[in-house]
Amino acid sequence: MNFPSLLAGSLWPLALIQAAALLAVAPLFAGFSRVMRARMHNRRGPGVLQEYRDIAKLLRRQSVAPAAAGMAFRSMPYLLTGGLLVIATALPVVTLTSPMGAAGDLITVIYLFAVVRFVFAIAGLDTGSTFSGIGASREAVLGVLVEPILLLGLWVAALVAGSTSLGAIAARVLHWPVSSSLTLILAGLACAFATYIEMGKLPFDMAEAEQELQEGPLTEYSGAALGVVKIGISLKQLVVLQLFLGLFFPFGLAEHITPLTLLIAVVLCLLKLLIAVFIVALIENSVARLRFLKTSRTTWAGFGLAFLALVSWLVAG
Repeated sequence: MNFPSLLAGSLWPLALIQAAALLAVAPLFAGFSRVMRARMHNRRGPGVLQEYRDIAKLLRRQSVAPAAAGMAFRSMPYLLTGGLLVIATALPVVTLTSPMGAAGDLITVIYLFAVVRFVFAIAGLDTGSTFSGIGASREAVLGVLVEPILLLGLWVAALVAGSTSLGAIAARVLHWPVSSSLTLILAGLACAFATYIEMGKLPFDMAEAEQELQEGPLTEYSGAALGVVKIGISLKQLVVLQLFLGLFFPFGLAEHITPLTLLIAVVLCLLKLLIAVFIVALIENSVARLRFLKTSRTTWAGFGLAFLALVSWLVAG
């Protein structure tokens, strides 16, 4: 199948607009999460726009790279953010169907997430720094533990929908099939668990703690390159969260594109994201940091949920 046929029925303008919108508001939601954490700790904390100020300050500064750094290190910020923007174009954000049409496929999205994690991890190994290398290895291990949960949970949802199209999965969940209720609930819980970990929240990670080993790949970044990385990390949190909400909570997405339905869908999308970020902040501030060696024992619970979802689909079928 050639590229033009893949894009048949796509809404290119909407895809580009929603990707740009997610990129623009990603630091806002990151700032909202920081404000929530500060309020729960009974401290003032930074303002909701602090992420924008931090990024703007970094983008005006010079980037300094280690002498041993190669193309993998220098290109990672742009590959990270660019890959996430491509994923953002395919997500059902305001429309029930993917704006990218046939190109908005679950398998494509999963592979793009894998590429994003790969370039993030390989950048730490490209510096020649032992500290960055340890952080990169931990990032790779976390991917091995989490991605099967997300993959299996989404695959079960695709089996229920009978298609790997993101739009078809969202439409199937919207018209909730009673016979597959248990399967979808278990798959949704497994994907919610994996989404939380992918967002880099406690007890598994703290995305802004560059001094931690987990963020070792970012140790050598500075200036404008670090600013682009911070944009990419904020965008990843929002994209992963929207993928989950778009597939398992598609309520309010526009089935027929009109100005009124799009406006309602935008408002409901922002409302769902705010509620989800609030819930994530509550969970994050209710748990303690987990030792990395114990992460594998915890992630098995999520994989068990995804496996039970697959078993329930097989039994129901």
